[in-house]
Amino acid sequence: MRDRFTLSLQQLNPVMGDLKGNRAMAEAAVRDAGAVDLVVFTELFITGYPPEDLVLKRAFVEEAMAEVRALAAACADGPAIGIGTPWLENGVRTNAFAILKDGKVHAVRHKVELPNYAVFDEKRVFSADPMPGPVDIGGVRIGFPICEDIWIEDVCECLAETGAQFLVVPNGSPYTRAKQDIRMQVALARVVECELPLLYVNQVGGQDELVFDGASFVLASNRTLRAQLPAFQPFAQTVTMARTGDGWEPEAGALAALPDTDAADWSAAMLGLRDYVNKNGFGSVVIGLSGGIDSAICAALAVDALGADKVHCIMMPYRYTSSESLSDAADVAERLGVRYDTVPIASAVEGLTEALGPLFAGREPDVTEENVQSRVRGTILMAVSNKFGGMVVTTGNKSEVSVGYATLYGDMNGGFNPIKDLYKTEVFRLCRWRNGHTAPGGLGPEGVVIPERIIDKPPTAELRENQKDEDSLPPYDTLDGILRRLIEDDASVSQVVAAGYDPATVKRVDHLLHIAEYKRRQAAPGVKISPRNFGRDRRWPITNRYRDA
Repeated sequence: MRDRFTLSLQQLNPVMGDLKGNRAMAEAAVRDAGAVDLVVFTELFITGYPPEDLVLKRAFVEEAMAEVRALAAACADGPAIGIGTPWLENGVRTNAFAILKDGKVHAVRHKVELPNYAVFDEKRVFSADPMPGPVDIGGVRIGFPICEDIWIEDVCECLAETGAQFLVVPNGSPYTRAKQDIRMQVALARVVECELPLLYVNQVGGQDELVFDGASFVLASNRTLRAQLPAFQPFAQTVTMARTGDGWEPEAGALAALPDTDAADWSAAMLGLRDYVNKNGFGSVVIGLSGGIDSAICAALAVDALGADKVHCIMMPYRYTSSESLSDAADVAERLGVRYDTVPIASAVEGLTEALGPLFAGREPDVTEENVQSRVRGTILMAVSNKFGGMVVTTGNKSEVSVGYATLYGDMNGGFNPIKDLYKTEVFRLCRWRNGHTAPGGLGPEGVVIPERIIDKPPTAELRENQKDEDSLPPYDTLDGILRRLIEDDASVSQVVAAGYDPATVKRVDHLLHIAEYKRRQAAPGVKISPRNFGRDRRWPITNRYRDA
């Protein structure tokens, strides 16, 4: 009877749909793991997670299963492997975890609890399976609850009752603020109920709007943390399970420090942008650098994500652009070490204004002329993108996205938005954080990269003389407080007013939130950071006359 069982936990970054590439990544990881008993990959690793409607395509699932079998054959002389894959059998499509041993598929376990809330829509594409039993690997009985299966009691209790000696949980759990603490509490609850050790293995990397933060961990049956993998980076860690008089327990391993909230939010935005750019084959980005805080933080995130040589910043001044904005934009570019060009837009704006003159005759200038400026800038950025191949990064924060304080086909132009789920007050806070810290894995310089003057000066779009954001919007502290209640809490207008906000201001913000839905549907995707982002989490109809006040 053996008294040691070793596992290699593989917290890696698969690429959606790259079936052969993901299989090759897994094969290399198995070879590098050395003399262990089991190499554990994450949920749906062979396809990437979440594959969404790709798994409705039969050929895709069959090719994924073929790659799993090819991995088994290629690693026949090595350790057992656990890997997430879609599975199709007798016409039933499941989210499965395949155990590979001796060159073939030794066992398959299927996900029981299919999440169908927030960013998850698994009931659309998968069928649930009956309760699973443990898998015998080298005389050790291991339970494999898959991700959501540990968020309720039944699956782990069934595994414990049918003889599992410890639990290995493959996950595709995306980052949101405070999610790491929530996961830990869920895992601890299962450990307490089942009195079994639990090894939690989570994917890392960006997939469209989602970022997977890794942060895998190991808990002993007495609830002590025995291993903690780092967040936001690929990592492999070997865990040794030792037989004791009371069962199997994990030996102590390395305990990585997890980032605090600001560091985690920055890392999520950085990793999400990096993987979106690289996995989609852009290689570089273009940013309109205005001298304001939103474009400055996006430039800093882009340099951290990709390196200064992959970031091209362009200042596009017009008559309302202040000398402070010109110097501040240049200062940011110099601190970050990026390519920086100036493209004046006066001739383009005035040409369009002249062309529209006969049509607009007799009407006073208004927001229309302001939007022409924004759209000229958007067109210039898209032209640079077309000519040189870099993706345009759009720079609207969640406060602006919420109330439509942005111009369609202008400053909303772009392929991806790293700050789409950060309110303006959070943008200010993260700029201050970045000036005093560097994110692990970040490629940008140390020190102050966003000048204090940019952080301190009143925000402005500079589309007319002496314009300030607060001419059109409540102060951002007030605006963000109202928006959090309306969006994250789904509060009614009366509930927000009861929290101490001015009734007229709340009603106006609620109105702006409703009528901006059509803009949000046309906006670029962006990193999910909050518990409720626009798009996957909050799906409101565009045509909608309901109001609660």
